[in-house]
Amino acid sequence: MGDNPEIHTSLPAGRDPILRIVPMPTDTNYAGDVFGGWIMAQVDIAGSLPAIRRARGRVATVAVNSFVFKQPVFVGDLVSFYAEIIKVGRTSITVDVEVYAQRGPREGGDETCSKVTEAVLTYVAVDEQRKPRMVPQE
Repeated sequence: MGDNPEIHTSLPAGRDPILRIVPMPTDTNYAGDVFGGWIMAQVDIAGSLPAIRRARGRVATVAVNSFVFKQPVFVGDLVSFYAEIIKVGRTSITVDVEVYAQRGPREGGDETCSKVTEAVLTYVAVDEQRKPRMVPQE
């Protein structure tokens, strides 16, 4: 995990999350932390949304270019996913996803916000036969 678990931040100013969710007890691993695979699935969904819009149709995940778990996520955290297209190729779209967790007030403390995950994923636009297709020009 990250170098300093005490680093807190705020949500990105002027940007709306593409996805927000509160993890439940069924989303935890044996230690009680939210399972990394659950976070990965949510990141893939969040990253696919701008890719689908840009491709104007179906996309398939073809690569997880990078994925860093910086901090743990806990049951009850409000988890916000921010996704931004960083590259558009002939058939591919690369998306940067940042994940933040807000926690605190429900436990009677001060609210804190931490960047918990960063990822870069690549999607390919596909047709009805799931074959690569050109990404439309804007």
